[in-house]
Amino acid sequence: MNNNSENTNAFLMHISSFAGYLFPFGSIITPLILWQTQKEKSEFLDHHGKEAVNFNISFALYIFILSASFFSFLFGNIFDVFNGVDIDFGHDFNHHGLFGWFGVGSLVGIIISFIKIALIIIAAMKANNGERYEYPFTINFIK
Repeated sequence: MNNNSENTNAFLMHISSFAGYLFPFGSIITPLILWQTQKEKSEFLDHHGKEAVNFNISFALYIFILSASFFSFLFGNIFDVFNGVDIDFGHDFNHHGLFGWFGVGSLVGIIISFIKIALIIIAAMKANNGERYEYPFTINFIK
């Protein structure tokens, strides 16, 4: 396989992560399928496929943990609002009940989504230029 074709295929492995915005678990399944079909062709494609899959699995895990902690915090706040209890965290969150926590959760979700998009684009551009790239804070599920 020529170098330009390898770069393009590695680029597509990273960009295919955006399929997660089209269907559930698409950000994991699509790069996984591309990696499985291309990994035997070169070490470069194997590396980028593993990186894309590991990043998306790690990211899904981080989002799950963050969501679980957010919802436990939110539900605790809901019960306190219904009981008339005002929570003082030592600083002013200005949360004003349920809608404030939805606002905080939405803001955190938007920031994390922008970070994910930026990292995917950086990895795709590096792959397209023929460079190796390793996502930060990625757990290596596939070695």
